[in-house]
Amino acid sequence: MNSLPLQPCPEATHENARILIIDDEEGNIRVLDRVLKKGGFKNIRSVTDSRNAIGTYAEFNPDILILDLKMPHVDGFEIMDQLKSLQPDDYLSILVLTAQRDHATRIRALDSGAKDFLDKPFELTETLTRIRNMVDVRLLHNRIKIQNQNLEKMVRERTRELEKTRMEVIHRLGCAAEYRDNETGMHVIRMSHLCARLAAEIGMSEEDCQSILVASPMHDVGKIGIPDEILLKPGPLSESEWKIMKLHPIIGAEILSGSSSNIMQMAETIALTHQERWNGSGYPYGLHGEQIPPVGRVVALCDVFDALTSERPYKEAFTVEKSMQIIEQNSGIDFEPHLVEVFKRVLPHMVEIAQQFADREISNTLKIFRSGAES
Repeated sequence: MNSLPLQPCPEATHENARILIIDDEEGNIRVLDRVLKKGGFKNIRSVTDSRNAIGTYAEFNPDILILDLKMPHVDGFEIMDQLKSLQPDDYLSILVLTAQRDHATRIRALDSGAKDFLDKPFELTETLTRIRNMVDVRLLHNRIKIQNQNLEKMVRERTRELEKTRMEVIHRLGCAAEYRDNETGMHVIRMSHLCARLAAEIGMSEEDCQSILVASPMHDVGKIGIPDEILLKPGPLSESEWKIMKLHPIIGAEILSGSSSNIMQMAETIALTHQERWNGSGYPYGLHGEQIPPVGRVVALCDVFDALTSERPYKEAFTVEKSMQIIEQNSGIDFEPHLVEVFKRVLPHMVEIAQQFADREISNTLKIFRSGAES
């Protein structure tokens, strides 16, 4: 597999490295400034009042901080503690200035975040060498950080693209079944949005609502396994033909089974139970009441509402009023009564969804396919 291309990192050099000096002694700052400029560093800033240290650090965002430990108002230890709180995940490149050479002071400085030491008075060659070494480490860290950010960005983009592709495959799988016995695939889109809205209204989690939006279009995928002479039959089905038609929930569940994906597991449940009825008269297993999973109950109601309000080859579209009258007559028989009441409460929103995803003109290719299949 080819490696992912990296975006080029900005050129990082000693010349453009940002160096911040915090020391209350002007003399030390002048010496360091002279040494640094002689060594090729140009982007240098200094602070003599340690109370301004954090604000200057945040504004300047230095690559290396040269920090005196013993200062009035706020000492170097306090500054390092504040920086660790402000930037807990960043690499703080801190070079400590100190005339104190005792072991305890050095250990405390290292614990506080110091990476190296410069002893006062400065030895100029050593000073420049230590600063260069620390800048090298910081610039390498910056480069790796930028590369990691680029990689993370590309992974996020690839993940979004994979998710988009996965959602498209799922949608097309749902449409595949609808195209065999319906004028367009818009039914599954309308029905899925109806399901997501109804699921939200009855208190399902945001994650479950998103899952039902994606999973519900596959509710009739099992119709792929039903012979054309039964699925496309223009008249009533015989008893033997109806027995075969009733197998489509089981076929759909088998097609969708075995996945570790939560969405596919929900889709399997929906495919298997969306034809069950509240009073136990549905199929394939005659489940009743709360034996039917909530997602199955939601899909059953939304599927019927869209079927009633949509034009089909065998019927005209019913009005919303007529469709709701039929649904209410079957409350407690086909549908959970509470769901019917909730659906009525948000009916204006359901009508908006139906209008937003109204059927498009079927393509000529699909017309030819359907006319050939039906003949």
